[in-house]
Amino acid sequence: MKKKLLVFAMVLLVSNVFAQDKLYLVFEMMKVDNEQEMAYMETENFWEKIHQQRVQSDEIIGWDLWQLLPGGEDQGYQYMTVTLYDNPVSMFKGGDLIENAKRAYPNMKEEDLLKKLNNSAKTRDLAVRIYLEDIANTVGANEMPIGTVAFLDFMKVDLNKYEAYEKAEMDVFQPMHQKQVDDGEKKYWSLMRIMLPVGSDTYASHITVNMFDNVESAFSSNGGGNWDGLTEAQQKAIQAGLDLRDMKVTTLATLLKKVKKN
Repeated sequence: MKKKLLVFAMVLLVSNVFAQDKLYLVFEMMKVDNEQEMAYMETENFWEKIHQQRVQSDEIIGWDLWQLLPGGEDQGYQYMTVTLYDNPVSMFKGGDLIENAKRAYPNMKEEDLLKKLNNSAKTRDLAVRIYLEDIANTVGANEMPIGTVAFLDFMKVDLNKYEAYEKAEMDVFQPMHQKQVDDGEKKYWSLMRIMLPVGSDTYASHITVNMFDNVESAFSSNGGGNWDGLTEAQQKAIQAGLDLRDMKVTTLATLLKKVKKN
């Protein structure tokens, strides 16, 4: 019975978001060998034009390339691409890659184009792909110029604590991040729920993103906000929210490329 309830909760969690008008994202984590760095950049230069075509075709609303730190070969992933959608159906369908590639490179022979697409996989290992829904964020300036720096916090929350955790993030922490945005200490904060994969065996269930203008402002910030002056009740609420999730890892990301509709 417990297993049936868990499966039902997972299905409900994924299906409920299909009726909402929000931002949806696909994160793809890349492992790149040191000797493949230049070849990988050429690969992303090639793909950038295809993503531009996808934006023009209204298949996606944007695409980013981020460099990740620490980034050592034995420390995880070196790069991440983020593809943005305005609905989950388009996100899960993925679109017509070949047709968009042909439109992006109209003068390239189909044989050469297919070879280029196939060879691009040799420059990196697409190690992880996750589908996410943006469920809360700060308001204000959220433009991301090249060089924008972001801290990505990967959290693991028990499935039966999702509601309590997300409520804590929105009721307790989001106002603190909003104040930092209003005060110019931070550019943007968002909370994302991982739609797929989902379940007890997954590495993480949620990701929070804190964006800054550059590395200097990122490390001069006081992180989640200043606890000075908070009441005892507020401090207890913060600690209760922290206790609801397991902080798995924090990664520092720097924006290298972006594609968006003008």
